[in-house]
Amino acid sequence: MAFSLTSSAFRDGDAVPVRYACTGENVSPPFRWADAPQGTKSLALVCHDPDAPSGTFHHWAVFDIPPDMSGLPEALPPMPDLPGGLRQAVNDFGNPGYGGPCPPKGHGIHHYHFRLVALDVASLGLPASASCREVAAAAGRHMLAIAELVALFER
Repeated sequence: MAFSLTSSAFRDGDAVPVRYACTGENVSPPFRWADAPQGTKSLALVCHDPDAPSGTFHHWAVFDIPPDMSGLPEALPPMPDLPGGLRQAVNDFGNPGYGGPCPPKGHGIHHYHFRLVALDVASLGLPASASCREVAAAAGRHMLAIAELVALFER
């Protein structure tokens, strides 16, 4: 089996439901994953929008996810430290936790890349104030595999 990432809220290539966007409830979507590679010591989930007018915009990063977890529930609280040792980075809106799709009106379709990274370390060793960009960079240095789900949104 291949390392995979899914959501009960949307499928790969689907639109992000308004509930998970800035125009809705702006809560994080639920995710499930399966078949992380052997040797996975932790996971990180990052979300970015490469279509933002000012360049790639980072919406979310959850890291130090234990390898025995198989998913994340909907609506994680917007705080840096979560139960079970999970951590959330500061997004490009300047807040810890999830910041949903919020492209400029009339800017067209944006692609939101939700990437789950299997890591060869138990912790990325980042501070509570770490940004999503810092999580993505650190995860890239310890990556065993990536599973990705891309969703669309426009206003």
